[in-house]
Amino acid sequence: MTLLLHGINKSFGASPALKDIQLTLTKGKFTTLLGPSGCGKTTLLRIIAGLESPDQGEILLGDVCLFSKNRRINRPVHQRDFGMVFQDFALWPHLTVLENVAFGLKAKGDTANWRQHAMEAIDLVQLMGMEKRYPHQLSGGQQQRVALARAIVVRPQLVLFDEPMSALDALLREEMRIELMNLVRNIGFTAIYVTHDQIEAMSMSDEIVVMQSGVILQKDTPEAIYRKPTHPFTARFIGKTNWLETDKRLIRPEHVRWERLTEQDLVYSGVVQAVSYIGERYEISVDIGEKEVWMAYHPSRLAIGENVNLYISKEQIHEL
Repeated sequence: MTLLLHGINKSFGASPALKDIQLTLTKGKFTTLLGPSGCGKTTLLRIIAGLESPDQGEILLGDVCLFSKNRRINRPVHQRDFGMVFQDFALWPHLTVLENVAFGLKAKGDTANWRQHAMEAIDLVQLMGMEKRYPHQLSGGQQQRVALARAIVVRPQLVLFDEPMSALDALLREEMRIELMNLVRNIGFTAIYVTHDQIEAMSMSDEIVVMQSGVILQKDTPEAIYRKPTHPFTARFIGKTNWLETDKRLIRPEHVRWERLTEQDLVYSGVVQAVSYIGERYEISVDIGEKEVWMAYHPSRLAIGENVNLYISKEQIHEL
């Protein structure tokens, strides 16, 4: 099953939200739509789900056309066979965990085996024994598990996630990230995940789609997105960046050294401007002149105002 989006355009009034989106998503992949607020990622997710209709373009799921402006095809949400986990979980407050999870099954007409299938999904998300509780009796993480169980219980071809961890605190978000990764791999479903959090995107995804102002800038593995960005925005948005030449040549902070290794090393002299302790190392900001401040990592604290030399290898420089 391959999901193909061709020539997708969407505007809200005079404001374009998506511009000529061309995207292919492969079965079994965990794909993240990553970008700042207002870049169009949630609009694109809603169009895939069928909650919004594009102004132009086509959406194909394998050989099945889900949307075509020219052919006047627009399959409604309930006929697309997708699961969805919303930002606010969207659980029914008057229904128990079991009833919430089984809601989609009953809507599809599974009246014979709904309890068995719902309990299997509840077991998968590790909520056995809580099936009689109501949403207000659950923690945020448990509510998210219910939302996920409800999405997967109908055995969808694709599960869509709309920033599902944004309402969780930092510690719980990290725990749920690991649990979700394990669940996706164990069940093996195809996922599209929307977030503005680069840590979530880099740690969870098989591939990342970087978006800005309604345009896809780059689609690749997390490693390639970080090591070989193809656009200045991608380089700035994901990770920290030192620029040798604005928007043309860059080097990541971890490749900046404090000692010369070869005669071919490039050297930059500067003054320590700021020092931040980040656990196993210090993040050092160095003013190298001409209004440029570089970031580098050091195992010990340096004094603000200290004169230092920074060394880099030409091989570590990435050219856009």
